[in-house]
Amino acid sequence: MANKTSFDLNAWGRDAAEQFRGLNPKEPGQWPILPKLATYAVAAVVAVVLGYVLVLADEQTLLEEEAAKEPVLQNDFKGKVAQAVNLPELRKQKSQVEEYVTQLEKQLPGKAEMDALLSDINQAGVGRGLQFELFKPSSEVVKDFYAEQPISLRIAGRYHDFGSFAADISNLSRIVTLHNLQITPHGSKDAVGLLVMESTARTYRYLDPAEVAAQQQAKAKAGAKK
Repeated sequence: MANKTSFDLNAWGRDAAEQFRGLNPKEPGQWPILPKLATYAVAAVVAVVLGYVLVLADEQTLLEEEAAKEPVLQNDFKGKVAQAVNLPELRKQKSQVEEYVTQLEKQLPGKAEMDALLSDINQAGVGRGLQFELFKPSSEVVKDFYAEQPISLRIAGRYHDFGSFAADISNLSRIVTLHNLQITPHGSKDAVGLLVMESTARTYRYLDPAEVAAQQQAKAKAGAKK
């Protein structure tokens, strides 16, 4: 009858426990096989945990941040694709706007043309039989790329002549606008049937490159002082 080899679990457990008794931590190379394997296993687990905490956790955070950017980048990409598709039309619109701006600039007199424009405004009133009681240009108001010239007007005449004068002003080759119109009866006894129109005419001129540069420098200095 053949002998059967039986595995004694209790004996194996006692033997394994015996291998962990009396270990000298200064000489791990002399330890039995089971303590060595256990130590290797613990070291491997600690290395994996530390690696995850120190390396993979930061990478995971970075990955989540990049994933959160994906919808924004997709929308940006779609917007740029739409712009690329419409680029010829956008260029055409840009060209049209530039032409329109150029036309408007041509309607603004230069510094040397302002005196002639003021004379044109005066002649527009005289040509309609109006009498200028006040024609007073005020100081220019300088904007970013243009200057505004206010002119205080007080004109005596008839109502329909005022209308014709306003129409003539609007038809000048240069831009002139009328503001704060007030029409009242003339107070003089010698001017029966006449009215008085008080208004502020405003005309505009573009700044030459030197004036634009000076304006930008003044703004820069003002911003630096704040």
